[in-house]
Amino acid sequence: MLKNSLCATQAAETMEGSVLTKGNQRQQNTQRTQSRASVQSALWRIREAAKKDRKERFTCIYHHICSVDSLREAFYALKRDASPGVDGETWRHYEETLEDNLQDLSARLMRGYHAKPVRRVYIPKADGRQRPIGVPALNAIYEVDFAGFSYGFRPGRSQQDALNALNTGLMHKVNWVLDADIRGFFDTIDHEWLIRFVEHRIADQRVVRLIQKWLKAGVQEDGKWRQCDEGTPQGGSISPVLANLYLHYAFDLWVHWWRRRPGRGNIIVVRYADDFIVGFQTQKDAEQFRGDLKLRLAKFKLELNPDKTRLLEFGRFASENRVRRGEGKPETFTFLGFTHICAETLVGKFTVWRHTERRRMTAKLEALKAELRHRLHAPMPAVGKWLASVLRGHYNYYGVTSNSKALGAFRYHVSRLWYRTLRRRSQRARLNWERMDRLIRKWLPPARVVRTVLEKRPAV
Repeated sequence: MLKNSLCATQAAETMEGSVLTKGNQRQQNTQRTQSRASVQSALWRIREAAKKDRKERFTCIYHHICSVDSLREAFYALKRDASPGVDGETWRHYEETLEDNLQDLSARLMRGYHAKPVRRVYIPKADGRQRPIGVPALNAIYEVDFAGFSYGFRPGRSQQDALNALNTGLMHKVNWVLDADIRGFFDTIDHEWLIRFVEHRIADQRVVRLIQKWLKAGVQEDGKWRQCDEGTPQGGSISPVLANLYLHYAFDLWVHWWRRRPGRGNIIVVRYADDFIVGFQTQKDAEQFRGDLKLRLAKFKLELNPDKTRLLEFGRFASENRVRRGEGKPETFTFLGFTHICAETLVGKFTVWRHTERRRMTAKLEALKAELRHRLHAPMPAVGKWLASVLRGHYNYYGVTSNSKALGAFRYHVSRLWYRTLRRRSQRARLNWERMDRLIRKWLPPARVVRTVLEKRPAV
């Protein structure tokens, strides 16, 4: 299974590798540095060729996937602690005889690689459902084609970039927002359409067949194999790029054409993988777009989730208009873990507040509660350092000016969870709050705002 992931990672643009783990020999480090230079040089040439001619089809790129240097670079881009697949192979064990394994994998790729099924596990979602995650990315060719408003799983782009882009559009350009959700997107991607999209740029049939093998390998769930005639396994190295590719042709190019039609007002789009927000200057455009979007998605075997797709008035004039009609405050919407709210500054100017999505915070606290129980008898400093890293990560993502109260609330709840866990460690020496307060001040960093203003106006 790790070999599936390794091949898929190489088939996409090689990620920036992490440093070698302790104990690797200097010879390996030198070898890896040299291979990285050659891989990056090859990828640069492919990228430049794709950029020079947007209609060029690449006929001979399979050897870039099969080379030992490329596979080595892909290996070090994989997560070291990811769960093993159906073959039980782990990153650490594969590394022990890495060069032999890579030589063998390269040879089998040249002969004709047989993809193994994906071991499917489930992770809970904040709304109580579970999303399947596969444990197997395409080539950097498509990166030069993707739209500026597409942010998910792309090098140099992040969720914060998408949120900043959305904030720019909401502040200055729109009065209506379509909060859309595609029903079961990763599970309903049509393989026939996907391969047609791949072949727009890749004429090397060996690469196409390799992608088809990954798609048709199926999943293993609860010890049973099941064939998959549609969808891509989430969590796999190849799925994000294939998903972006599918939506690039099914959604992005069409949206770009639709909003440039005569008579349209301002229209903004921000997409992160299958989550996207579309903003409109006029209600007429918003309502027409929603109807046209349903038809467009249906052509590619996709559909909007009616329970999660809403059209709402949101923007500079939303509060004033709704008060005049006696409809109360503007509705809110969530995107990438934040609830977006129409608000005003102290001097009465329109602004957008972002608060941590309540369900997201609740789910994270439940996960922390379970992990604290698992670490019940771990040394206090170890648990303190781990909780400090959790809080710093939370602040780095959610630390925006309008969210300071929610940051403080998260730290408070984490403190209470740790307190309750420590009181279970001993029935004789009960921990009082005074001592707990000293532990909190020692280990848990105070809530802090990380970002206050936009440094640039991102693409929307």
